[in-house]
Amino acid sequence: MWPLPQVKVSRKGALRVDSGHPWIFSSDVAARDTGVTPGSSVRVVAPGGRSLGTAHYSTESQITLRMLSPRVEPIDESFFERLLRQAIGYRRSIVSNSNAYRVVSSEADGLPGLVVDRYAGSLSVQLLTQGMDRQQGVILALLARLLEPEAIVLRNDAPVRRKEGLPLLKSVVSGTAAPAEIEMNGLKLRVDLLGGQKTGAFLDQRENYRVAESLVRGTALDCFTSTGGFALHMARRAEHVEAVDSSSDALECALANARANSLDNIEFRHADAFELLASYASGGRRYSAVVLDPPAFAKSRSSITGALRGYKEINLRAMRLLAPDGLLITCSCSHHVSEADLLEVVASAALDAGRKVRIRERRTQAPDHPILLTVPETMYLKCLILEMIPPSEG
Repeated sequence: MWPLPQVKVSRKGALRVDSGHPWIFSSDVAARDTGVTPGSSVRVVAPGGRSLGTAHYSTESQITLRMLSPRVEPIDESFFERLLRQAIGYRRSIVSNSNAYRVVSSEADGLPGLVVDRYAGSLSVQLLTQGMDRQQGVILALLARLLEPEAIVLRNDAPVRRKEGLPLLKSVVSGTAAPAEIEMNGLKLRVDLLGGQKTGAFLDQRENYRVAESLVRGTALDCFTSTGGFALHMARRAEHVEAVDSSSDALECALANARANSLDNIEFRHADAFELLASYASGGRRYSAVVLDPPAFAKSRSSITGALRGYKEINLRAMRLLAPDGLLITCSCSHHVSEADLLEVVASAALDAGRKVRIRERRTQAPDHPILLTVPETMYLKCLILEMIPPSEG
């Protein structure tokens, strides 16, 4: 429909958009036209009538408006084609050593609520907001035309859809949902498109896997291994790797990946990582390296305090397992937990463990998951590579 219906926001909401952030919350919506419906495109105006641009409107989420353009324009096929071409071109310029990568990363590509991942010849798509869900037909048709995939799978099972009043579902749009065979950093990996984590696998750690492989020697412990990303990479250099996860399905996939790459020096263990770390520490085990890549502990701001306690505890237990010159690779994918927060709790854990620690590297997600300076939520993955300092060096 053209012209677009109008939504007026408060001064606070306008200032947020002016600062470069695409979200406006329900508390900052002052008035709306009667033509505004779930997921519709709207013209956003500041107090006094100044135009802020075009947004998707949500009738359910606390994030009522998600800005799409600083201009007032139709959010139609030509709009989506322009932004999809930009996103695809960017990935082609930065991704190497893999045929699996993120094609569209929501707010970071100016398309809030849309996630598209490529797994070899297959696409896995998430439509996470009312606005993107409403445009499903246009988006899927464009992806089919621009990328010519062998299969497209919808992974609309992300819990965040509940906040939009949308159902959780998975479906095959075209082709088949047969497991995808991808290549990453010289490894052959099998991805379950319908049953795997997120859209199928964890792509954001791709570059961090390579760094871990380059640094690790001796014996390594990979906690929360999932389908084996860190473990498989480290096994190409380490003498022995122990990979731990509480999901038997994930471990089954990880074992298949190890066999596909002829890696027989990985021991997979079905266990709770917290309990295992504690029992290993009391048993006097020692490792050259420990990797901690847990699921997000902080799902909301209200859970940050508990999440920080959890991060401290697992890092404390890991440090007690490390050799005097051991390496700790510790990660957080909770966007509510900042890098400063993570550094603080790890420092506290080091003091309690009686370890002196130096930072080897501070890393984040792979560049196909872009970070916008004015949208801190786009920097969600923190990866610290830490070296234990032997007492003789202290």
